[in-house]
Amino acid sequence: MRGHLWQPESPCGSSCMAGKTPTVSRSRRVWRLATAVVILLTGPFVALMMPLLAKRRREGAVRWWFRRIARAFGVRIEVHGAKVLQEYADAERGALVASNHISWLDIVAVNAVQPMRAQAKKEVATWPIIGKLAGAARTVYLDRENLRSLPSAVDELMKAMRGGSLVNVSPEGTTWCGLASGRFRPAMFQAAIDADVPVIPFVLRYRLTNGHDTTAPAFIGDETLITSLRRTARTKGLVMEVHVLDPIEPSKAANRKELAEMTQAAVRDTLNRTQTLPEFEHPKLAVA
Repeated sequence: MRGHLWQPESPCGSSCMAGKTPTVSRSRRVWRLATAVVILLTGPFVALMMPLLAKRRREGAVRWWFRRIARAFGVRIEVHGAKVLQEYADAERGALVASNHISWLDIVAVNAVQPMRAQAKKEVATWPIIGKLAGAARTVYLDRENLRSLPSAVDELMKAMRGGSLVNVSPEGTTWCGLASGRFRPAMFQAAIDADVPVIPFVLRYRLTNGHDTTAPAFIGDETLITSLRRTARTKGLVMEVHVLDPIEPSKAANRKELAEMTQAAVRDTLNRTQTLPEFEHPKLAVA
């Protein structure tokens, strides 16, 4: 049961995992997981190098590492509009990068395109290896069970963006299967308004090489991270499709709620235009 509005719940669960998903051989699955573990173990060394590198080299190293994680799981990355983020990063102009939330792979997608700071749930700090990398990337943590921590998180995001940083947030507040979506909560959009920086919609879509969307990479319900990792590793032909949309200036919205709605609409419009439903009837295509 959720304690407050910032602790939203998704109806997505095991029933979202139905359908015909092509799989690789058992030996290929084992190879993918073993390769991913090896790459993950290099993470702390990458984190240690960060302070020693110039900004461009630092971003290049992070981008390389996350792309290797995707490759280890057999995931192909397809990016549309990456130059939008690159221009902001090169000019050291701050922006709030708001993305839909489906999988643990989302953070791989964002940083494989453009390394940036992020807002994440406090539990991420305790994850092996990933927690250390998140700390090195100056992640802003939020305790979703403690609403009183929200103002300080918003203030920290505002200061980061005012200082010229790109910051990624997932305003749905929890993961969805990718065929269904949640409402964008407005709280984090206040940081963009206070910092007077634009919001850049970042759209994530997971599909197969045949063009059909798939729920295979989703990390939803009560399943463990290991279960999601194993399902992703056995999926054949997984494509991580990313669309970086045009920035939305905060002056175009009357308040944070309207800014969140405008961003949500831009993300949904892109998904509606690109999605091709898989070969089964999905039980939860309604939007919360």
